[in-house]
Amino acid sequence: MTEIETGTDHLLARVEDGVAVLTLNRPERRNALSEQMLTALATTLARVEADDAVGAVVLTGAGGAFCAGGDVKGFAERSPGAPGASAERRQRASQRATSGRLWRMPKPTVAVLPGAAAGAGLSLALACDLRYAASSAVLTTAFARVALAGDYGSAWFLVRLVGPARARELLYLSPRLSADDALRWGLVNAVVPPDALEGEAMAVARRLANGPRTALASMKENVALALTTPLEEYMDVEVTHHLATFATDDHAEAARAFVEKRDPVFGARGAGPG
Repeated sequence: MTEIETGTDHLLARVEDGVAVLTLNRPERRNALSEQMLTALATTLARVEADDAVGAVVLTGAGGAFCAGGDVKGFAERSPGAPGASAERRQRASQRATSGRLWRMPKPTVAVLPGAAAGAGLSLALACDLRYAASSAVLTTAFARVALAGDYGSAWFLVRLVGPARARELLYLSPRLSADDALRWGLVNAVVPPDALEGEAMAVARRLANGPRTALASMKENVALALTTPLEEYMDVEVTHHLATFATDDHAEAARAFVEKRDPVFGARGAGPG
């Protein structure tokens, strides 16, 4: 295991078995987002995306919560009035570098929700490819409760996961969804007993990290394109990706393993033969 220096106690990071584990760490505030946390998260996500030793990324929270979103106590202490243009530029950059990067990076991303995920915290979870929740977790958009429109991609991700009608319900009414309700709505992939959550989610992340990386990256791009691209255009890209993976060492290993009736051992990280 290798620790990653993030520059702040508000974000802990390590690499374990090819998985970068990023932990939001303000348990006394249910991991509410701070400027230090968001800056460190942006920097660390860029770092692990570029690190060939990392094959998958896990985002989780400390102290039994995932993330309560924005620091509402801090909002109450802020001077009244709309933030200025510089604040708008900073938030745009922050959103692209955090939830935007989680969505678009070629490596699989997994959100692990030990407890509450609210507001922008929920947005960060929705930006990940997979979400695993403890049975005690609660999910809510929360924005309407504090008279805010929503940030970090909230509506964009919700529409793609649950459709516009349910997205409106989740945003306008801010219901508190139990983990089981979130599973039924398609917001999480699995609900796990709290004491088994980390082990099960890490097993999935290790499987992804040790999988065929070029193929997984292509699959991630395929899914993103399928949401917005006309069929014929999408299929052209799909063919390009599919044929490119034929040339990888991982595909050659998978074919050998099939013939030899064994599990494949990926490790060439998608590099071409030779």
